[in-house]
Amino acid sequence: MSVVWHDAGSTGRMATAAIVAAAVAAATILGAYFFEFVLGYAPCPLCLTQRIPYYVAIPVAAAVAIAAHAGVSRRLLAAGLVVVAAAMLIGAGLGVYHSGVEWKWWAGPSDCSGPINSFGTAGSLLQTIETTPVIRCDQAAWRLLGLSLAGYNVLISAAIAAVALWGAAAVVDGRKGA
Repeated sequence: MSVVWHDAGSTGRMATAAIVAAAVAAATILGAYFFEFVLGYAPCPLCLTQRIPYYVAIPVAAAVAIAAHAGVSRRLLAAGLVVVAAAMLIGAGLGVYHSGVEWKWWAGPSDCSGPINSFGTAGSLLQTIETTPVIRCDQAAWRLLGLSLAGYNVLISAAIAAVALWGAAAVVDGRKGA
């Protein structure tokens, strides 16, 4: 069964893309919070950085969905969906980087990967120990079917970006049909 949009302006397709993008992104962040607060998997600095594109995409996608139902221009809706896609492609890139750090393909940030090279002076040893992050970016805390949470973030971010681009492409498809 396929969905056919009869909306001449393809606004329905854009609204659907925005709703799906916002819902999947929100579910992903809620899943991250579940792993953190319910299951006790503390996020590393790279994990926290990977959440930022979601914090951009969710409100933008929600705004696009609301704007689509309010009759805002298709070009503006498409621009919003392109912003969502760009944010999620950045998120996918961050996930690839983090996965590579976990698989030891390249070095990660010095504040969460590798050995601690210096403890500073003897007087600041306690302060250095207290401020040194314990959560390592180069060790996956959880894996399913060989993929860590960073790996799943790549797949989810890419899927959300694809949905947003599909919705944004409705502007072009609408012009061809006109």
